[in-house]
Amino acid sequence: MSQSILDIPVNTITGEETTLATYQGKVLLVVNVASKCGLTPQYEGLEKLYQAKKAEGLEILGFPANNFLAQEPGSNEEIQKFCSLNYHVDFPLFAKISVAGEDKHPLYQALISAQPERIGEGPWWKDLVDYGLTPNPKPEILWNFEKFLIGKNGDVVARFAPDITADDPRIVSAIEAELAK
Repeated sequence: MSQSILDIPVNTITGEETTLATYQGKVLLVVNVASKCGLTPQYEGLEKLYQAKKAEGLEILGFPANNFLAQEPGSNEEIQKFCSLNYHVDFPLFAKISVAGEDKHPLYQALISAQPERIGEGPWWKDLVDYGLTPNPKPEILWNFEKFLIGKNGDVVARFAPDITADDPRIVSAIEAELAK
Protein backbone atom coordinates (compact mmCIF):
# COMPACT_ATOMS: atom_id res chain seq x y z
CA MET A 1 0.00 0.00 0.00
CA SER A 2 1.40 3.39 -0.94
CA GLN A 3 1.94 6.18 1.55
CA SER A 4 -0.83 8.77 1.81
CA ILE A 5 0.05 12.21 0.45
CA LEU A 6 -0.89 13.55 3.87
CA ASP A 7 1.85 11.45 5.52
CA ILE A 8 4.80 12.58 3.40
CA PRO A 9 7.30 14.52 5.53
CA VAL A 10 7.70 18.23 4.74
CA ASN A 11 9.20 21.18 6.58
CA THR A 12 7.53 24.46 7.38
CA ILE A 13 9.19 27.60 6.07
CA THR A 14 10.65 28.08 9.56
CA GLY A 15 12.16 24.59 9.54
CA GLU A 16 9.81 22.51 11.66
CA GLU A 17 9.25 18.94 10.48
CA THR A 18 5.61 18.16 9.77
CA THR A 19 3.24 16.45 7.34
CA LEU A 20 0.08 17.56 5.58
CA ALA A 21 -1.82 15.31 8.03
CA THR A 22 -1.91 18.47 10.17
CA TYR A 23 -4.62 19.60 7.74
CA GLN A 24 -6.57 16.32 7.64
CA GLY A 25 -10.27 16.89 7.06
CA LYS A 26 -9.66 20.17 5.26
CA VAL A 27 -9.59 20.97 1.55
CA LEU A 28 -6.05 21.77 0.44
CA LEU A 29 -4.78 23.77 -2.50
CA VAL A 30 -1.08 22.98 -2.90
CA VAL A 31 0.83 25.50 -5.03
CA ASN A 32 4.48 25.64 -6.08
CA VAL A 33 5.36 29.31 -5.77
CA ALA A 34 8.21 31.64 -6.74
CA SER A 35 9.02 35.25 -5.87
CA LYS A 36 10.56 36.39 -9.17
CA CYS A 37 8.16 34.93 -11.71
CA GLY A 38 5.76 36.73 -14.02
CA LEU A 39 3.03 34.80 -12.20
CA THR A 40 4.14 35.96 -8.73
CA PRO A 41 1.22 38.44 -8.47
CA GLN A 42 -0.97 35.33 -8.08
CA TYR A 43 0.00 35.48 -4.40
CA GLU A 44 -2.54 38.28 -4.04
CA GLY A 45 -5.42 36.21 -5.43
CA LEU A 46 -4.38 33.13 -3.47
CA GLU A 47 -4.40 35.14 -0.24
CA LYS A 48 -7.79 36.65 -1.09
CA LEU A 49 -9.20 33.16 -1.75
CA TYR A 50 -7.66 31.90 1.49
CA GLN A 51 -9.23 34.69 3.52
CA ALA A 52 -12.61 34.10 1.87
CA LYS A 53 -12.68 30.32 2.35
CA LYS A 54 -10.47 29.40 5.32
CA ALA A 55 -13.38 29.50 7.76
CA GLU A 56 -15.10 26.91 5.54
CA GLY A 57 -12.08 24.60 5.73
CA LEU A 58 -9.78 25.63 2.87
CA GLU A 59 -6.02 25.69 3.41
CA ILE A 60 -3.70 27.03 0.73
CA LEU A 61 -0.21 25.59 1.09
CA GLY A 62 2.67 27.32 -0.68
CA PHE A 63 5.79 25.36 -1.61
CA PRO A 64 8.56 27.63 -2.91
CA ALA A 65 10.59 26.04 -5.69
CA ASN A 66 13.56 27.26 -7.69
CA ASN A 67 13.12 24.89 -10.65
CA PHE A 68 12.13 27.38 -13.32
CA LEU A 69 14.76 29.91 -14.43
CA ALA A 70 15.94 30.25 -10.81
CA GLN A 71 12.88 32.37 -10.05
CA GLU A 72 12.97 31.49 -6.34
CA PRO A 73 16.60 32.16 -5.38
CA GLY A 74 16.02 33.34 -1.82
CA SER A 75 16.42 31.53 1.49
CA ASN A 76 13.33 30.38 3.36
CA GLU A 77 13.61 33.44 5.59
CA GLU A 78 13.87 35.78 2.58
CA ILE A 79 10.89 34.08 0.90
CA GLN A 80 8.76 34.39 4.01
CA LYS A 81 9.65 38.07 4.38
CA PHE A 82 8.97 38.76 0.69
CA CYS A 83 5.54 37.10 0.85
CA SER A 84 4.58 38.88 4.04
CA LEU A 85 5.74 42.35 3.02
CA ASN A 86 4.64 42.32 -0.62
CA TYR A 87 1.48 40.19 -0.59
CA HIS A 88 0.52 39.94 3.11
CA VAL A 89 0.51 36.15 2.76
CA ASP A 90 -1.11 34.53 5.78
CA PHE A 91 -1.57 31.04 4.31
CA PRO A 92 1.01 28.42 5.31
CA LEU A 93 4.34 28.42 3.50
CA PHE A 94 6.76 25.51 3.52
CA ALA A 95 10.49 25.15 3.07
CA LYS A 96 11.80 25.48 -0.46
CA ILE A 97 11.76 22.17 -2.33
CA SER A 98 12.32 20.84 -5.82
CA VAL A 99 9.14 20.12 -7.80
CA ALA A 100 10.84 18.83 -10.95
CA GLY A 101 13.87 16.89 -12.03
CA GLU A 102 15.81 14.09 -10.39
CA ASP A 103 15.70 15.73 -6.95
CA LYS A 104 11.90 16.19 -7.05
CA HIS A 105 10.44 16.12 -3.52
CA PRO A 106 8.38 12.99 -2.69
CA LEU A 107 5.30 15.19 -2.17
CA TYR A 108 5.43 16.34 -5.78
CA GLN A 109 6.18 12.83 -7.01
CA ALA A 110 2.97 11.71 -5.29
CA LEU A 111 0.89 14.70 -6.45
CA ILE A 112 1.90 14.25 -10.09
CA SER A 113 1.34 10.50 -9.92
CA ALA A 114 -2.11 10.99 -8.40
CA GLN A 115 -3.18 13.65 -10.93
CA PRO A 116 -1.11 13.54 -14.14
CA GLU A 117 -3.50 15.73 -16.16
CA ARG A 118 -3.96 19.43 -15.51
CA ILE A 119 -7.06 21.51 -16.11
CA GLY A 120 -6.67 24.60 -18.24
CA GLU A 121 -3.58 23.73 -20.12
CA GLY A 122 -4.15 25.81 -23.16
CA PRO A 123 -1.85 27.92 -25.26
CA TRP A 124 0.03 29.28 -22.23
CA TRP A 125 2.75 26.63 -22.52
CA LYS A 126 3.27 27.85 -26.09
CA ASP A 127 4.19 31.25 -24.64
CA LEU A 128 7.03 29.54 -22.80
CA VAL A 129 8.25 28.01 -26.04
CA ASP A 130 7.96 31.38 -27.79
CA TYR A 131 10.26 32.82 -25.09
CA GLY A 132 12.80 30.15 -26.03
CA LEU A 133 12.08 27.95 -23.03
CA THR A 134 11.57 24.20 -23.01
CA PRO A 135 8.63 23.30 -20.76
CA ASN A 136 8.74 20.01 -18.93
CA PRO A 137 6.96 17.19 -20.76
CA LYS A 138 3.66 15.90 -19.41
CA PRO A 139 2.91 14.95 -16.71
CA GLU A 140 5.67 16.97 -15.04
CA ILE A 141 5.13 20.39 -13.44
CA LEU A 142 4.92 22.93 -16.25
CA TRP A 143 5.96 26.07 -14.34
CA ASN A 144 5.55 28.00 -11.11
CA PHE A 145 2.06 28.35 -9.63
CA GLU A 146 0.69 24.99 -10.74
CA LYS A 147 -2.06 23.99 -8.31
CA PHE A 148 -3.24 20.66 -6.87
CA LEU A 149 -6.58 20.35 -5.09
CA ILE A 150 -6.76 17.75 -2.34
CA GLY A 151 -10.12 16.75 -0.91
CA LYS A 152 -10.97 16.33 2.76
CA ASN A 153 -10.22 12.61 2.48
CA GLY A 154 -6.64 13.26 1.30
CA ASP A 155 -7.23 12.33 -2.36
CA VAL A 156 -5.93 14.60 -5.12
CA VAL A 157 -9.07 15.59 -7.01
CA ALA A 158 -7.83 18.18 -9.52
CA ARG A 159 -4.76 19.86 -10.94
CA PHE A 160 -4.70 23.32 -12.50
CA ALA A 161 -2.28 24.86 -14.99
CA PRO A 162 -0.04 27.70 -13.78
CA ASP A 163 -2.04 30.42 -15.51
CA ILE A 164 -5.31 29.39 -13.85
CA THR A 165 -5.72 32.09 -11.20
CA ALA A 166 -7.37 31.72 -7.81
CA ASP A 167 -10.50 33.52 -8.99
CA ASP A 168 -10.98 31.36 -12.09
CA PRO A 169 -14.47 29.79 -11.99
CA ARG A 170 -12.99 26.32 -12.66
CA ILE A 171 -10.86 26.41 -9.54
CA VAL A 172 -13.45 28.18 -7.38
CA SER A 173 -16.20 25.70 -8.28
CA ALA A 174 -13.89 22.72 -7.68
CA ILE A 175 -12.94 24.09 -4.25
CA GLU A 176 -16.55 24.83 -3.34
CA ALA A 177 -17.60 21.32 -4.39
CA GLU A 178 -14.93 19.80 -2.13
CA LEU A 179 -15.83 22.09 0.78
CA ALA A 180 -19.49 21.03 0.45
CA LYS A 181 -18.63 17.33 0.94
